[in-house]
Amino acid sequence: MNASQRRAAAVLAAAALATPLVLAAPATATPAPGAAPARDAAKLAKKLVRETSAQDAYKHLQKFQAIADSAGGHRAAGSLGHDASAAYVYTQLKKAGYAVTYQKFDFIYTETLAEKAAVLSPAPRDLPIRAMTYTKSTPVGGIKADLAAVPVDADGTTGCEPGDYASGTFTGKIALIKRGGCAFAVKQEVAAAAGAVGAIVYNNAEGVLSGTLGDAAAGKIPTGGITQAEGEKLAGELAKGPVNLSFEIRQFQEKRSTNNVIAETKGGNAANTVVLGSHLDSVTAGPGINDNGSGSAGLLQTALELAKSKDKVRNKIRFAWWSAEENGLLGSEHYVANLSSLDKKEIKLYLNFDMIASPNYGLFVYDGDDSDGVGAGAGPEGSAQLERDINDYLDKRGVAREGTDFTGRSDYGPFIEAGIPSGGTFTGAEGIKTAAQAQKFGGQAGVAYDVNYHAKGDDIHNINMTAFDVNIDVIANAVGTYAHDISSLKKPVVSVPTTGDAGSGGGLHGDHDEVTQ
Repeated sequence: MNASQRRAAAVLAAAALATPLVLAAPATATPAPGAAPARDAAKLAKKLVRETSAQDAYKHLQKFQAIADSAGGHRAAGSLGHDASAAYVYTQLKKAGYAVTYQKFDFIYTETLAEKAAVLSPAPRDLPIRAMTYTKSTPVGGIKADLAAVPVDADGTTGCEPGDYASGTFTGKIALIKRGGCAFAVKQEVAAAAGAVGAIVYNNAEGVLSGTLGDAAAGKIPTGGITQAEGEKLAGELAKGPVNLSFEIRQFQEKRSTNNVIAETKGGNAANTVVLGSHLDSVTAGPGINDNGSGSAGLLQTALELAKSKDKVRNKIRFAWWSAEENGLLGSEHYVANLSSLDKKEIKLYLNFDMIASPNYGLFVYDGDDSDGVGAGAGPEGSAQLERDINDYLDKRGVAREGTDFTGRSDYGPFIEAGIPSGGTFTGAEGIKTAAQAQKFGGQAGVAYDVNYHAKGDDIHNINMTAFDVNIDVIANAVGTYAHDISSLKKPVVSVPTTGDAGSGGGLHGDHDEVTQ
């Protein structure tokens, strides 16, 4: 290319960047009779995978970051940051030609004001702690009290029953409780009934423990979460003698309104509705660019590429950006609770994408058939097929993957409870990557999949573009396939564990949606 040609190309490129993006409206009619669903599905899937790039989706992440920067550093539900994020997504989809709606609901907004703890004796040290969402607050400056450990039950139900708290042992003390067996709300409620003035729940796996008590009415005493290592260390110290703590947990709570954003193709058979979702809100600690700007951006870019394709889809495609997931799956729960019985029958599947670009990622596919034999059982009928379809796509591309359990800790939970087949992918949160996973996926063993999980550092620099790209391809392939053909949901599955460390699941996704265990 000579100099004049290069100058001409530069002018054209600049003009293209300066020109507003005009997207064709998504399909509004059903294809002509006789067209083969499988053929059209393969064609559209291939096109969407080719056209839906991580680079384009990254522009949405930059927008989310800019919004957070201008709105106090976060995009939490009920905040200006979330409202602006929802308006951005809504506007993009409306311009693309989708039928877009806001779904408004009320909830209790929370913002942690203090989360501090320290051992005062026998050996002074700071104790990193996370306030539970909807916790009661200590006075300003906190409290000082002795610690009392709840005995660990062999059946894994520690601190769930009044009998776990010996009479008088916990009066005026802070209860140390191991995670597992029942909701955090139950643990702190029973501890409060035994006279405890605070509760500290320690993890039963590696990583920091974040959680929610479910709703504001559930909070009885100030409650926070700590790591497994810290909890076991405290229990060991208590076995030798008294342990005295300073403990300050304070949280602002206020009733506010927020919105889910729902967009669907104007065409397609509503009796075969395909739903894909991601939560748009962050925690108040940071901008939430991986959790879950990543899933939100990947879903948005796929929706825009579907609109540009001009493909006349057979099945209705519905995209959802949930709010208040970090408060306990409130947005998706509100959506599912307001579905009629006919609505539920028409939704043939739900795919969830929450954290798809973790910096030290693993590639995890939800275990729809419980072939890994870990944690919760299989999803509703059809979930096994969704897992198989994603696995088949990744296997054909030579992409390593593992299974992850349906813990109920992300927005697939309400859909599973409603009996709707569910699936999706996840790249790990506070869980620790194993040596085998580091060999398989790359990255660093012994380190969290996302060291900035629920923290200020979950920003635009916290994204692994390789993981982002692979998962966006999964989304694009699923949209293209199921837009025309959902027949795979009826095809039998031979249940075999996913490759590698079956059921490792990338550790726990400890979003503030964790209300059980």
